[in-house]
Amino acid sequence: MAKTLINDILKPDVWREYGVNRTAELSALWAAGIVANVPGITLPNGGGTVNMPFFNDLTGDAENLSDTTPLTVGNIAANKDVAAVIGRGRAWSVNDLAAVLSGADPFQAVIDLVATYWARQMQKELLQVLAGAMGAASMAGNVHDVSAGASEALRCFNASNFIDSVAKLGDVGGQLAAIGMHSATQAYLAKQDLITFEKSSDGKAEIPFYMGRRVIVDDGMPVTTGTYTSYLFGFGALGYAEDVIGEKDIETDRDILAADTVATMRKRFILHPRGIKWNGTPAGAFPSRAELSTVGNWERVYENKQIRIVAFKHKNA
Repeated sequence: MAKTLINDILKPDVWREYGVNRTAELSALWAAGIVANVPGITLPNGGGTVNMPFFNDLTGDAENLSDTTPLTVGNIAANKDVAAVIGRGRAWSVNDLAAVLSGADPFQAVIDLVATYWARQMQKELLQVLAGAMGAASMAGNVHDVSAGASEALRCFNASNFIDSVAKLGDVGGQLAAIGMHSATQAYLAKQDLITFEKSSDGKAEIPFYMGRRVIVDDGMPVTTGTYTSYLFGFGALGYAEDVIGEKDIETDRDILAADTVATMRKRFILHPRGIKWNGTPAGAFPSRAELSTVGNWERVYENKQIRIVAFKHKNA
């Protein structure tokens, strides 16, 4: 039987058919419905931004019908959300992947290994985006901060403070379907028997829930001097679109002198909190994670209630 080579697996057509979907399957963000693909988006060549136009809500009360007075014509106002195009890449020596090539199913092993890597990277990108976007001055209406409370009941993550966080969105708070938290926060809640579990659809995993919301645990969640930030999300709170760069998005090259093969992957994508406009100017072709996390680079364009994200700042003791 022919030996499986890395060149056989990390090819553009193969990765696009198997790897992209596998990355989404391995990400808790996609699984929870927090991230939704945005159809019809075309990413510009190089860096730049993507305009995502929308219509403002209709205003004014319905008028009384009259035989003599015509109806007043109201305007339908348009606005635009703006997403930053993010560009990332990584190179591996085949020596880094050699172990999985010798397994029973090297094809699936390499796909899973690389897809898991990108799922982790996407989560890191998201946390930097949230740090910047949710910290913007215009987003104060979507932040509930109890960390300065004088007692544990006032400053910690508990049902009362959580409900107040949900209430930041008023009558649409029920649309918040998931919560991202640090493992220390999950442990704090688990000690009080406040985390419940449900079997996944395939019965292979137990999914944690808190007050009916799916829990996503990530130790990249912000922690500053004992103050934890947990994020509440609604379905489709973040929009995603990925560009196919072409044959150069995935490449392999062999150094015959060193007897080594190198595989590279490049991605261009948006991972955007809907309703919070990117207005930064990156130093390079694409914004760095530090630039994404800069609060001055973001501005709210939706009404607060229409943005399906709430930042809940709290203590765990």
